[in-house]
Amino acid sequence: MSYIEPAPIKDKENPLESMMSRFQIAAEHLGLNQQIYNVLKSPVKQVIVTLPITMDNGQIEVFEGYRVIHSNILGPSKGGIRMDMDVNLDEVKALAAWMTWKCAVVDIPFGGAKGGIKCDPGIMSAGEMERLTRSYTMALQEIFGPDRDIPAPDMGTGPREMAWLMDQYSRSYGMTINAVVTGKPVVLGGSLGRTEATGRGVMVTALAAMEKLKLNPFKATCAVQGFGNVGSWAALLLDERGVKIVALSDISQAYYNEKGINISDAVAYQQAHKGSLIGFSGAEVMPADELLFLDVDVLVPAAVEDVITVHNAKDIKARLIVEGSNGPTSAKADKILNDLGILSVPDILANAGGVTVSYFEWVQNRLGYKWTGERVNRRSDRIMKDAFNNVYETALQYDVSLRIAAYIVAIDKVAKTYTFRGGF
Repeated sequence: MSYIEPAPIKDKENPLESMMSRFQIAAEHLGLNQQIYNVLKSPVKQVIVTLPITMDNGQIEVFEGYRVIHSNILGPSKGGIRMDMDVNLDEVKALAAWMTWKCAVVDIPFGGAKGGIKCDPGIMSAGEMERLTRSYTMALQEIFGPDRDIPAPDMGTGPREMAWLMDQYSRSYGMTINAVVTGKPVVLGGSLGRTEATGRGVMVTALAAMEKLKLNPFKATCAVQGFGNVGSWAALLLDERGVKIVALSDISQAYYNEKGINISDAVAYQQAHKGSLIGFSGAEVMPADELLFLDVDVLVPAAVEDVITVHNAKDIKARLIVEGSNGPTSAKADKILNDLGILSVPDILANAGGVTVSYFEWVQNRLGYKWTGERVNRRSDRIMKDAFNNVYETALQYDVSLRIAAYIVAIDKVAKTYTFRGGF
């Protein structure tokens, strides 16, 4: 079977090219039918909208918004909305595809989607953000829906924006429809456990991988790159389970303490200092880039994409990498890490705890019944551990890395569903 070769990948990889290169390898291992391959590599729908917004100074600015539905074979499409100046169609297409594979890996009945608005939330007032969110919602009113496409927060958005989206959508239909979006404030139908869900999934898969490597959590060391929502919760929960967190970083710099950092103190300090760790006295300051190359058992990249590349992968000393962020390892770096014998739990598995609890939120909204936080955590932990074990067994079966195994599991599920449902 012949495949279309992906475009050459540059040092700063195009996320769509990076995703497609891994998709292609997994498809070859599966012996995927060429026709199904062609269906799965292409998004179902791509929407670009123009959003004229009156700013606080009375001037009208025009923003561009995107919504890409990669797949809705498994169920309604699911994916966040990011607001950032770097948002572009290729990025949104790649993230939508990743959502398809992420949902399939953890076996939840959602397809993949992603949305974005090219803007800078950091310089916009609450009023401007609200008008932009409501305008975007109205422009995509026929796309969104509890049984069609369910957005969620992403970079630059949060519960506040999801509340506006739900309200605007509900107004259009003359009734409250809280299942149209997830990541809402709890008082509006958001789920308990959602805030920590992604970091919790990182913790669960990290411990499952450590068990396979026969790493004792109480003797293991860990470095966490990125101390936002995902990184801080992953660090806190791993620390609670005995793993010694010796290094962490935020956007300012990295911090190291050979004896272990008190993560509760770090979280409290960050909250008291407007989200910054500058001045934190529980660790020594170190160059941010050096955190990746520390001699630790576990490395959790939970910051931005493409931090582990073909240029620095050879210097990684950790035995285990658990990807808290999307796309932290470039496709060209995969082989280097594999050759070094480093086990990598890929992003589409490791950080799928977020979409898992988003699914729980949607289920609760549809039922009109709220679960306890304990039930949410128990069920999400089980799903994440089962997903890890399935991917691990698939890796052994096909003699591939966990990353390619995760793609194999996901693509196989979506392809079989498409075959059973039948195409045109």
